[in-house]
Amino acid sequence: MSDEIQRDLGSQPINELLKKWGIDNHELVEASKEQLTHKQVQKARKGRRVTANIQKKILNALKSVTEERGLDSEASLVDLFNYRN
Repeated sequence: MSDEIQRDLGSQPINELLKKWGIDNHELVEASKEQLTHKQVQKARKGRRVTANIQKKILNALKSVTEERGLDSEASLVDLFNYRN
C-alpha cells in the first residue's frame, strides 16, 4: 500500500482560482494552443493526478485566458496544484 500512488488528491487550488475568475473548462480548452481536452482540465480541477505535461498545458492556457481578460495572473504550477509529479 505504501508504494501505491495516491491518485485522488481532492480539489486543487486551480479549481478555486477558476471559480474566482469565472473561467470555465471550455475557455481553457479553447485558449490552449496545445492539445488540451475538457477531460484533462476536469481531472485536474477535481484532484485526479495529471502529468507534468498536462499541468504545463493548463498553466499556459490559463495565462492566455487571463491575459485576454486583462487579469493579473502570475500563477505558477505551485499555485495551481498542491502536488507535483
